[in-house]
Amino acid sequence: MTAETHSRRTVLTTGAAVAGAAVGAVALSACGSSDDSKSGTAQAPIAAGTPLVALSEVPVGQAKAAKAPDGTDVIVARTSESACAAFSAICTHQGCTVAPQGADLVCPCHGSVFNALTGEVKQGPANKPLPSVPVKVENGKVVTG
Repeated sequence: MTAETHSRRTVLTTGAAVAGAAVGAVALSACGSSDDSKSGTAQAPIAAGTPLVALSEVPVGQAKAAKAPDGTDVIVARTSESACAAFSAICTHQGCTVAPQGADLVCPCHGSVFNALTGEVKQGPANKPLPSVPVKVENGKVVTG
């Protein structure tokens, strides 16, 4: 093998490796990362006293999706007979809207799973909990606090 053959082979092999890495990088960037610009983006605060859902509509130990009058997607979880918690419904991984499934909140985009009562991550790729939304129970309704 001559030096010219070796050089040509090295150039071709290196070129193929670089092209493969570029394709791999594009494929990975399509899914994004947990540091994506949408991740953890705070929604504008919902005005205090805004009704979200009737307490009776949320089973104890589970959650229900709700929309605030301004269109903000939230999750209302009933932690006990008389208490609730609420979270942003926007997944901290890539900004998709999570959906309640029993005691879990599931992101349909990449499969992240959050605890419906705490907003904590149970399964990634998300690595940050859902931001909480302050709520209280007033006259049988869950309202922002």
